[in-house]
Amino acid sequence: MTTTAPATRAGRAKSAPARKERVPGAFHLFDFAAVSQATPLERIAWIRHGIGAGCVMEMAARMDISQDRLMKQLGLPRATIVRKATARQNLSTAQAERVIGLAMLIVQVQTMVNESGNREGFDAAHWLAQWFERPNAALGGRRPAELMDTVTGQNLVFSILAKLQSAAYA
Repeated sequence: MTTTAPATRAGRAKSAPARKERVPGAFHLFDFAAVSQATPLERIAWIRHGIGAGCVMEMAARMDISQDRLMKQLGLPRATIVRKATARQNLSTAQAERVIGLAMLIVQVQTMVNESGNREGFDAAHWLAQWFERPNAALGGRRPAELMDTVTGQNLVFSILAKLQSAAYA
């Protein structure tokens, strides 16, 4: 992707250096292999180039929770998301970032289970939705769901899941 700087006062255009941003092909939140193998720069490209608002409804169904509950957890305005989904519009960058963060948490849980060797019949999205609702001692008794509306909160939940895997909280 090459960008050109706006014309200067003298009417000449200055060329900006070429910038290459690789945008992965068809992105799907539940393609766990693609999400887990994507580099941070690829995930940023997905966020910047748009994630359809309908994915929020699909995420709620996948997690087996209500759309309202998921939108509340992620701090997403219901009316806006429904309007955008109906019009097949994309989420804002901030909204997409929270949805991708949730997808990364699901990937983390799926990876943990895959590494344990006993993944038959396990649904990472459903398990995570249930785990979010349980008070957690590492969070001072808060539920992980209470932290999902910020990237910092999602990162904290990510680190707690990592510690669960390493048995630091066993």
